[in-house]
Amino acid sequence: MNEPFEQIRIEPAYRKVAAALVERITDRSLAAGDRLPSETELARQFGVNRSTVREAMRELESAGLLGRQRGSRLMVVTRPSHHLIAGGVSRALALHDIRFVDVWESLTILEPPIAQAAAQRRSDADLQRLEAAADHFKQDNRNSTTAVEHTVDFFRQLGEATHNPALMLAQEPLIQLLAPSLRAMIDRVPQARGRIANAQARLVAAIRTRDAQEAASWMAKHIRDFKKGYEIAGIDQHDPVSDGP
Repeated sequence: MNEPFEQIRIEPAYRKVAAALVERITDRSLAAGDRLPSETELARQFGVNRSTVREAMRELESAGLLGRQRGSRLMVVTRPSHHLIAGGVSRALALHDIRFVDVWESLTILEPPIAQAAAQRRSDADLQRLEAAADHFKQDNRNSTTAVEHTVDFFRQLGEATHNPALMLAQEPLIQLLAPSLRAMIDRVPQARGRIANAQARLVAAIRTRDAQEAASWMAKHIRDFKKGYEIAGIDQHDPVSDGP
């Protein structure tokens, strides 16, 4: 007997409109900042109702591909933020049982080369932002929530200093995994805050002098400290990371 045919998937019209717009955006026919025609004009071009166009544009706006400029009703093409691109990380925590050891291993692989590249490529403005991030942690780390936020910001500023969009996009989901894993440990390890502040200061010093090898070395030490922190906190590294408080 012949294999049965698969059922034909009938997609809603708004999905087809959205797909057509995404194709123009991804092939650069529509660039960031370009204005789209009005809903009425798009409806005419696609041969659909305005409500169909509106739903398609709402979907792409949620995905960060479209947005409205202040004072204008027309949609413009935008670049989705790194945060939005990595927005599925929380779901991944629940669905894939990502463990503390997985986060630590990934940080070990990715972050030292990022620190090295940041030391080589940073601008004066990048250095100022890194110094500010380190200072924010040093001055405001008593509350675990703000301590984790400042730590994450420091990692993110390191990524920005590489001026490599691919590295930044690869780093962002990992940073979002770092936050809950650090939150689980930081209040249970008395020396954690001091060691984080020291590592950040050493990294800033290496990046200030463009010492790429020293920056990579200190980042590797910094990541090893996270593993020690889990051990001191009594966290089983094979436990899944929770995104809860």
